[in-house]
Parts: sequence; C-alpha cells; structure tokens
Amino acid sequence: MSDQCCETKTEELAAIRLRQGRVLVVVLAVNLVMFCVEFTGGILSHSTALLADSLDMLGDSFVYGFSLLVLHRSLTWRARAALFKGIIMAAFAVGILVEAGMRLSHGVPPMAPVMLAVGMLALAANTYCFMLLWSHRSDDINLRSTWLCSRNDLIANAAVLVAAGLVAWSDSLWPDAIVGFAIAILFLRTAALVLRESLVEINRARNGPIEDIA
Repeated sequence: MSDQCCETKTEELAAIRLRQGRVLVVVLAVNLVMFCVEFTGGILSHSTALLADSLDMLGDSFVYGFSLLVLHRSLTWRARAALFKGIIMAAFAVGILVEAGMRLSHGVPPMAPVMLAVGMLALAANTYCFMLLWSHRSDDINLRSTWLCSRNDLIANAAVLVAAGLVAWSDSLWPDAIVGFAIAILFLRTAALVLRESLVEINRARNGPIEDIA
C-alpha cells in the first residue's frame, strides 16, 4: 500500500512539473517577443519607461529559461534558481536607473502615441502570462518568484500607460523619467524579497534533510 501511495505521489508530481513546464515555455516565448517590440518602441519613442519595461521582459526571459532548467531538480536547486533571478532583477534595476539619468540629461520628451500603443500591447501580453502563472504561484519558491516577476510586469505596464498619458498632456519628459525610476525601485524591492526567501530555503536545505522527490 505504501509503495502504491509513493508511486501515485510521484506521478502527481510529474504531472505538475509537466504543466509547469508548458506554462513556462509559453511565457518565455511571449516575453522574448515583447522584449523586441518594447525595446524597439523605446528607442524610436525615446522613452525611458518603455526601455525599462523591455529590459524587464528580457530579464524575465532569463528567469523563465532558468526556471525551466531547474524545474525537475531538487528544492535546493530551485532555491538557487530563485537566488539567480533576484540577482538579475537587481542588476536590471541598476541599469534602468542609469538609463533614466542619461535620458534626463538629453532633455528630449518621448513620443506619447508610440508609448501608448506599445504599452497597451505589453499589458495584454503580460495579463495573459499572469493568468497562466496564477495557478502555479504557490507550487514552490521557483514558481513563486516567477509569478512575482509577472505581477511586477503588470504594475510596470500600467505605469507606462499612465506616463504616456501624462507625457501627451504635459509635453514633458518628467513623467516618463519618473516611471522609469519607479520601475527600477519596484525591481529592487522584489529582488530583495526573492533573494531573502531563496537564501532562507538554501540555508534550510543545508541545515537539515529535505524530502523532495522532484
């Protein structure tokens, strides 16, 4: 009876991992496409907010790809993956702050119509990814950190749309720069959360045995 229960549990875990893998492949593809779209839009429109959001998409692509690599590994490996994601998010946040400062020094207002169009497309794409990841947000620390990335994307997309409206209304670069800085701060805050949780899991694994069939 015990062997049958263990076999059933193993099959259930394998099915969960299969569903997780399919979701991660889809969101990885969406983020890669949207990185290209937003980065191009940010360059053409001179928008710090769009460039920040595009770098977020690229960072998430690395995150999802690494999540796929450790999907069938142990809890310790998945915690290490979350640690890696936190480092990526922090690095991109610093890059966004530098980019925002450079844009301010140039003093060129971004093109609001391009910001609005690309921002709406990104919001639609990230809403789709968020819905796919919602049911897996509590599976483990690996999927939780991935879901947090998706949640941040929606917040950043909404902020880009607000910035586009304010730029169109004021003909000023400040709303775009402020949103770029805000996205960077959001990345830093989430990075700190992910790093803290992953370090807790890694230390827990080192200090005692963890039963993990995956």
